Amino acid sequence: MSSVGTAAVITSGCKYPLMSATVVPLPPNSASETTDFLRRMASMVSGRNGEMLLRAASLIESLAQRAMSAERFYHQAQEESTRNAERHEAAELASDAMVSQIAALRAQLAEVTAAAAAERAGFDTERDKLLNLMHDAESHIGKLTTELETLRASVDAFNETAVSVPIEVLRLARTQFEYLSSGFARKGDVISQAMSEIGGFAIDQALTAKKPADKA
Repeated sequence: MSSVGTAAVITSGCKYPLMSATVVPLPPNSASETTDFLRRMASMVSGRNGEMLLRAASLIESLAQRAMSAERFYHQAQEESTRNAERHEAAELASDAMVSQIAALRAQLAEVTAAAAAERAGFDTERDKLLNLMHDAESHIGKLTTELETLRASVDAFNETAVSVPIEVLRLARTQFEYLSSGFARKGDVISQAMSEIGGFAIDQALTAKKPADKA
């Protein structure tokens, strides 16, 4: 508060003319010195002017305190804003790191998924191959079973019509069947060769059955 302003406060409320007084200029930006000056001035005058000076001093102190509080609040708000900015920056950095990590995990997941799909496709292919082989084996086994049953039926029929003959005769007949089978094989006569082999097989079974009987 300037010296001119102080003089105006003093003279504005006077009902009676005041004696002139020496006004000491206030130091700039010093509320305490201003209030001290006003209180000294109030002690020098009486009546309403003194009261107004005291009120002015109290008002200046109140305004100074409010200004200090506002300044503290401003600094606190500025510090909080700085902390918020730092937290926001840290949160952005953490968010960027998480985004990068999520992208990397997604890439790894895509690779694992692709590898699993390729492995599954290979497994399905191998399974189909094994199933085809199993079906072929079952078909081949069925054919062999049919041929074996046919051969057994032929042997059984031969056994039913066979008569008791000496072992030497059976061995001679077995040799003849082998000779015939070899001859038919050279000529490419598969049917005659098969019949000769069936005959030889029947004689082998007869010889096997005859040996225990001879021992008995």
